[in-house]
Amino acid sequence: MSDELLNTLRRLEEQMHGKPTRQDPNRLDALLHPDFEEFGRSGAHYDRAEILEELGSEALVPRVRAGDYSLSLLGEDVALLTYESAHLDEGGRPFRRTLRSSLWVRTADGWQIRFHQGTPAARSTPSG
Repeated sequence: MSDELLNTLRRLEEQMHGKPTRQDPNRLDALLHPDFEEFGRSGAHYDRAEILEELGSEALVPRVRAGDYSLSLLGEDVALLTYESAHLDEGGRPFRRTLRSSLWVRTADGWQIRFHQGTPAARSTPSG
């Protein structure tokens, strides 16, 4: 498993946590696969259009800490990235811990996220 690929996908995933990417339709268009789907932390199902609309209209983007990344290669151009994230309150304390998994596929346009799922975490804090 390539440390370089893990670092690349981690960086792309973390871009999705930040306001500059979340509110940039062109960047989101490049990162989200045309068939993107998500099962959110709430249990709701979202398609690409719904995520683009939701992220583009966010008034407040939460600060996020993520860690404990793991990468599994499922094929030459398919990788599963798993990690834990938490939102940070104003004092920097983590809350709303979530276990996350993202299926990334390499396309002619580069790595794109095809599927994402967030599941409430029972315990632990992402190590960053």
